[in-house]
Amino acid sequence: MTQTYALLLRGINVSGHRKVPMAELRSVLEGLGHQDVRTYLQSGNAVFTTDSTASADTLTAVIEDAIEERFGFRVDCLVRDADYLAAVAEACPFPAAELEGKQLHALYLSGPADAERFAAIDREAYRPEEFALGDRVLYLYVPEGLGRSRLAEVLARPSVVKGLVVTARNWNTVAKLVEMTRED
Repeated sequence: MTQTYALLLRGINVSGHRKVPMAELRSVLEGLGHQDVRTYLQSGNAVFTTDSTASADTLTAVIEDAIEERFGFRVDCLVRDADYLAAVAEACPFPAAELEGKQLHALYLSGPADAERFAAIDREAYRPEEFALGDRVLYLYVPEGLGRSRLAEVLARPSVVKGLVVTARNWNTVAKLVEMTRED
């Protein structure tokens, strides 16, 4: 059975560092036997279909190895299926339709977004910025944008996200990846 996935790469093509051209990323994915490979933006978003019965975690490991072999450096990746992406968008506790896409973000996590991990954060100190926990995702509302967010800095601290791969996408990208994975 063919399954559609989104691939989310962390920390590539930022300020000219860790360059991964999207055409070459598509080539890597096709070389692994994936079909209908498409990329979105230069920040490391790809959609592909596969007949593989491997788990998302196994697909992730294979893709990370292939990227390292091709580009000479390791890139943390997350692979998520179409149903998961749609569920994340649907479960958003913030009024996504009313906000600008750069005010709302999904921080995708490699593991559970357990409440204990974030319990020490004084949410009131960062208002009007807010975050909410979801299924391997943090929803982050930052009215002044991610680059100016003090809360985003706290959420990204190694003491908070220790042991997790975290990669952020603005809500415009979240919506586009849902659309792209539903096209198949």
